[in-house]
Amino acid sequence: MRSRIGLICLLLKKKHDPSQILVKLAIRDALEGCESVLDIGCGTAPTMRELAVTRTVGVEGYRPFFEQAQKEKLQDELVECDVRELDKHFQPKQFDACVALDLIEHLTKADGLELIRSMENIAKKRSIFFTPSGFLPQRNAANDDLQAHFSGWEPEEMQKLGYKVIGLLGPKRLRGEYHMLKNRPLPFWALVSFASQLLWSKSHPEQAAAILCVKDLGK
Repeated sequence: MRSRIGLICLLLKKKHDPSQILVKLAIRDALEGCESVLDIGCGTAPTMRELAVTRTVGVEGYRPFFEQAQKEKLQDELVECDVRELDKHFQPKQFDACVALDLIEHLTKADGLELIRSMENIAKKRSIFFTPSGFLPQRNAANDDLQAHFSGWEPEEMQKLGYKVIGLLGPKRLRGEYHMLKNRPLPFWALVSFASQLLWSKSHPEQAAAILCVKDLGK
């Protein structure tokens, strides 16, 4: 696992939205002690590579994203399948952690609850979700790209399911579709979001733009 300082330096070089740096650090901390990770709905984000996880297997159901992730070697292994059928492809307790970043909101509520069950079955140590706080309307960018939102997940309901929940990306009023900042100038509002995340929204997930939900399965 990449050190915190090493990860910050890497992300600063890539000129990330500073709030996104805090998201990556929070995911890194959530994965502490996990050497094998199943990254569900991995898409084309290099998150697991940035974190330098020892072994990662990505699951992607959208063919163009699967091919791009394969071309860029973003995972140690890639599996092309429907994320609603994980139990057909993976064994119980096969990975230290199962991670679904910006995924569960693309499923219906019933399918999302089934995803939670499957991830907790496949993971030995931790089940981790990153998702908007509550329902965030979002449309497809293309007709078949699976980017539309069909459900929202409130901090309280995730806590009832046994997850520790922290707020990320600052106040939800600052962001819209795809977690993009709504106001201009962007550098100013990016700093406002970053400062708010540090000082306030982390402990107020119900008012944050996004939530990180972590369940320790070893307890």
